[in-house]
Amino acid sequence: MKFRTLMRENRGFLLFLCAMIVVRSAIADWYGVPTASMYPTLLIGDRIVSDRLAYDFKLPFTDIILVRLGEPKRGDIVTFTSPEDGIRLVKRIVGLPGDVVEMRGEELIINGVKASYASIRDELAASVPDYAGRQVFLKEQVFDQQWPIILLPEREAVRSFGPVTVPSDEYLVLGDNRDNSKDSRYIGPIKRHLLTGRVRRVVFSLDTENFYLPRFDRFGAALH
Repeated sequence: MKFRTLMRENRGFLLFLCAMIVVRSAIADWYGVPTASMYPTLLIGDRIVSDRLAYDFKLPFTDIILVRLGEPKRGDIVTFTSPEDGIRLVKRIVGLPGDVVEMRGEELIINGVKASYASIRDELAASVPDYAGRQVFLKEQVFDQQWPIILLPEREAVRSFGPVTVPSDEYLVLGDNRDNSKDSRYIGPIKRHLLTGRVRRVVFSLDTENFYLPRFDRFGAALH
């Protein structure tokens, strides 16, 4: 009787809680960025929302796709479940199904076309915290898409691979912090059903290196 009474008295809260769980599972989820693997696009302390309906509507609490709603595109920032250990990761799609992708000395080559690079180092570039080595800030352009990346030349990393053909319904993902990211170079291409959403904006951001003060310039910032 006490259990039934407790349930009845807290029905509204329980319904709200269930609704929030369903929303996070099927519609939108939010995350705090814990690592520097997507610098300079995403900073440690950023809070982001992943649109779980960007590509697929899935059976809640599963990776079963019920309806395809859109197609992932090159340059999209996506969240996904790592096929290696099940951890939720966020990276950028670089290779689409059928693409032939290779990297030579940090330079991407997709379908035989080399990416172009331009320096973007300035006072606004967000340096990787707790890393004293040289950091190279570049704008990487692949076909008609471009995004910022960081290279850490003094850090051990995989700087060349392939060529590899991205399998059907799979995607090759890389971190924008190219030399400090566990991505498709290490865990392989990501199957579509493991994609959990697309990230388009930073909701808000706290500077973890400066007493968690708000980074107001990043509130609502669009991601490219």
